[in-house]
This record gives sequence, structure tokens and C-alpha cells, in this order.
Amino acid sequence: MKILLEKGDVNPDKPDKSGRTPLSYAAGSGHEGVVKILLGREAVNADKPDGEDRTPLSYAAEFGHEGVVKILLGREEVDADRPDEDGQTPLLYASWFGHEKVVKILLGQEKVNANKPNIIDRTPLSYAAWLGQEGVVKILLEREEVSADKLDWGGRTPLSYAAQNGHEGVVRILLGREEVNADKPDKSGRTPLHYATKHGHERVVALLQSHKAVAPSTI
Repeated sequence: MKILLEKGDVNPDKPDKSGRTPLSYAAGSGHEGVVKILLGREAVNADKPDGEDRTPLSYAAEFGHEGVVKILLGREEVDADRPDEDGQTPLLYASWFGHEKVVKILLGQEKVNANKPNIIDRTPLSYAAWLGQEGVVKILLEREEVSADKLDWGGRTPLSYAAQNGHEGVVRILLGREEVNADKPDKSGRTPLHYATKHGHERVVALLQSHKAVAPSTI
């Protein structure tokens, strides 16, 4: 790479057909040394979006590359809370895939909104609950701005998604929040108990019923 960069006709910030630059690929793969070298070139835009409006930070956060995230956040031009074309921020990606250290780093940035939804109104907490990322759920719920019972475009809550996938630990955490309605129906009329029952999650069903969720008459 250093040999190529020494050639005067090589553009270190040239995107491919999808709009991704060398920095984007290096960040997504966690190559800290390469990232540092590229950022040493004036021509390289540390926050350059690709064709889907995803930045190098977005990819680094998705794959949990803590070191690269720190490097990129050290650049003044990098927007730590920049959404892509689907409205998904670096924090949402990190939360979705359970990268607790990256989540903490991003939450330490003043500009980052821990409750920021994407274009279908799903938040970082919604995705973390959906995939059973207990550690991330706990971290997010420590933030005052995070709504534990926020509805998405379909009227579904984080509890609804956790119940559907049988994530008992996350269900327990959410049920421990005073603002969470254990029996909240979505726009189709299905409650968390509907989803847990449909997918056969017996322990989650028992948990929900212990919080006075009403058993569904039909599934």
C-alpha cells in the first residue's frame, strides 16, 4: 500500500462503483495501521459516505473494531451520529451486533443520540433486544433519553422483539422497567405474549404472564 501511495497518479480516496473508498474497506476490516496511513493523506476524507450513505465509522462500528472507531472519532470531520440512507447510525449497528465496547465509546460522544430511530422508527435498543444483546440493552437503558417502550412503525416495542425470539434475559430486564407495558399490542393487535406463544418460548410466556399479560385467545 505504501508503494502504491508513493505513485503520484494514485488517488487514495478513489471510490469503487458502490462508493466505498480504501479507507471504508480498511475500517470495516479493522486494519488500524492501514487506517492511520490513509488518514495521513490530505486527500482522504475520513467521513466520506458510500452509495448507501455509510461512512467508514459505520462499518467499523458494525464489525466491532474498537481501535478503528477510536481513531476515526479522533478526526474533527467525523460525524459520530451520521445516519445512512436507512437512517441507521454507527451506534445502531454496534448495538445490533452486540459490540459493547464500541457502544460505550460512541455513547461517550456528545453528539450521539442513544434513542435515535432509523427510517422504520426502530432504535438501537430495539435491535439489541431483538438479537438478545443483554449487555448492550443494559448499557442503553442507563441513558435517560432511551425509551424502553418506544414503538416502531408497526407499533412494536423492544419487549415485543425480545419475546418473539425468546431472549429471556432481555425480557426480564425490560419487564423490570416501570414504563414498559407487558401487554402492549402492536398495529396488528399482537402483544409480546402473542409472539412468545407463537414461537413456543415457554419461559418467556411464563414471565409475561407473571406480569399480568393476558393470554391470547388466538394466534
